[in-house]
Amino acid sequence: MKIYSWNVNGYRAVIKKDFTEWFQQSDADVVMLQETKAHPDQIPDTHRDFKGYESFWNWSKGKKGYSGTACFSRTPVLSHSYGLPDEAYQGEGRVILTEYEQFYLFNIYYPNGQMDDGRLEYKLGFYDCFLEYAQELRKKKPIVVGGDFNTAHKEIDLKNPKANSERSGFLPIEREWLDKFTAHGYIDTFRMFEPDGGNYSWWSYRFNARKNNAGWRIDYFFVSEELKDNVKKAWIEQDVLGSDHCPIGIELIF
Repeated sequence: MKIYSWNVNGYRAVIKKDFTEWFQQSDADVVMLQETKAHPDQIPDTHRDFKGYESFWNWSKGKKGYSGTACFSRTPVLSHSYGLPDEAYQGEGRVILTEYEQFYLFNIYYPNGQMDDGRLEYKLGFYDCFLEYAQELRKKKPIVVGGDFNTAHKEIDLKNPKANSERSGFLPIEREWLDKFTAHGYIDTFRMFEPDGGNYSWWSYRFNARKNNAGWRIDYFFVSEELKDNVKKAWIEQDVLGSDHCPIGIELIF
């Protein structure tokens, strides 16, 4: 089962940049998108749904053109839901949960904490609410979670760790949560196959960052450790353009 995740930084923008061609050649069983920034009614029918795929959309209910997630699944979905259980973390269109025979799959666009201390607190609360929810669901089935975590975990996960040590996205308190997450038995699938640096999934639009590969790895696929032996491969498609992020993928075997 091949699953992709991609923060497209505006779905209406990326569909003008060869997204459909990428989607068709990906041969994905599931494609999860973040930061779609659109209500489904704003999207042409030809790009709202793809033949052979079931479509799920979750959008920001208050602020328009903000946040949002989408999921396209070729593999039959047993059930689906939107958002986290706590109402405090609902309404921004950040979560789509789909259930498959062997596991639960989260598509999440985690909050960015750079705006102010209030948003950082919101981000950390969102993290904890998600983990509690995932742990509850995990009693029934293993967990796969993919998306934009908006935090680089280790120094190896960004080009300039020291220069960014006081910036949200690489703050000690954010990295400590990822430590806690992995301590609960969630595995960073990319690091199962690639121990080296220089592998990023996001680059600033400024300072020729992408050309110079001065990036951050903030997009992840984690699996609960029960699925570790089912992960066949994990990768980052750094050469795929269209957004300031690039797609990431995993392949699971059952």
